[in-house]
Amino acid sequence: MRQVVSWVGSACVGFVRACVVVIVSMLVPAVWAVAVAWGIWWGAGNPWSWVAPVVVAGVGTFGLSRPVCRMFRSLVARWTGTAIPDGYRQAEPVVRMSTGFWWNGFSYERTRRDALMDQRWRIWWSDPAVRRDLRFTGIAPLTAGVIAAVPPAGVAAAVLGFSQPSLSARLVGGFSLLAAIASAPYAWRAAEPVAARFLRASPAMLLAARVDELTAQRADTTVAQAAEIRRIERDLHDGAQARLVGLGLSLATAEKLMETDPDQARALMRQARAGATTSLAELRELVKGINPPVLNDRGLIDAVRALALDSPLEAAVTADVSLRLDPPIESAAYFGIAELLTNAVKHAHATRARISVARDGTGLVVDVEDDGRGGASVRADGGLAGLRRRLAAFDGTLEITSPAGGPTRVRIVVPCASS
Repeated sequence: MRQVVSWVGSACVGFVRACVVVIVSMLVPAVWAVAVAWGIWWGAGNPWSWVAPVVVAGVGTFGLSRPVCRMFRSLVARWTGTAIPDGYRQAEPVVRMSTGFWWNGFSYERTRRDALMDQRWRIWWSDPAVRRDLRFTGIAPLTAGVIAAVPPAGVAAAVLGFSQPSLSARLVGGFSLLAAIASAPYAWRAAEPVAARFLRASPAMLLAARVDELTAQRADTTVAQAAEIRRIERDLHDGAQARLVGLGLSLATAEKLMETDPDQARALMRQARAGATTSLAELRELVKGINPPVLNDRGLIDAVRALALDSPLEAAVTADVSLRLDPPIESAAYFGIAELLTNAVKHAHATRARISVARDGTGLVVDVEDDGRGGASVRADGGLAGLRRRLAAFDGTLEITSPAGGPTRVRIVVPCASS
């Protein structure tokens, strides 16, 4: 009895799923059927009467191809747990370069509007996924759609047969009903292999996505380098350079007063010495911001521990003492941790933090957790987005878990080899 109930439930669920597959797969053919009917009704014998229906059908096909493919992926993922990556080319952020031009991932444009329009056109025209989706809308009705149509077609034939008075029609209706019941649990399953075969990303699409990613990383690197150069220039101009100019003027004045007013000259010399000490401290801080000496001398672990000591947070560091990486990766990880600690103090108002630096089977893993108020998110122009782009240059990833109320947990993973 239990097996019968299970079979009936499976048949009912399968019948509903088969109907859904039929509806989704037949959306584009339905558009063309309506267009043909419209052309016949509008004017038989007039060849120009077919222009508008064909145009409408073509526009409908282009407009429905991507939603149909997305619905297929969603249904397959929900029913079978099989996730099929879409492979669509993503629009990169449009950024303004130091030259004043706008970079959209493909070319440099004079205005942001021109960059966005050019980006949308290029993505639509060059994305292989567009042709793949159009091909799938023609394949799906003839494969998954035909197989999934067996249960609803059998039920329809049974209803039609039982409504006829003849014995032969009723026998056909009975056989149709049996075929519908027997195929209902399985007919919809053809959607999974068809979608997996024709909706997955091709090698050409994967290569194109990788090229886009590398191009975007190159643009991000250019923007980051220009911003860093401007920051260094501003710090030198407003800080050390101004103090050194003042130091030179004080020494020149002291030289003139050496014979006439020695006391004033000595006072100026003391001021110049204090200014030289301050300038040296500012230059050391500037060098530390560019490349901390402890990072070069002692490695990432000791640099992170020194960073934790300088932080206003009560930070605990757990690390693999034998870890030593390539200098560019150590620098990216160090400044990433510094960015996270700064965010914890400035935005999350945290008081404690925990930092873990270790290796797994593939590379470096850094975990940073704070007791702040949470709610951290990645904004296009925020520091976390910049950190994610910086890590992407090494194929690294940034995972953020920050519910409202905290705590905030951030994981940095960078594939690399240690020495």
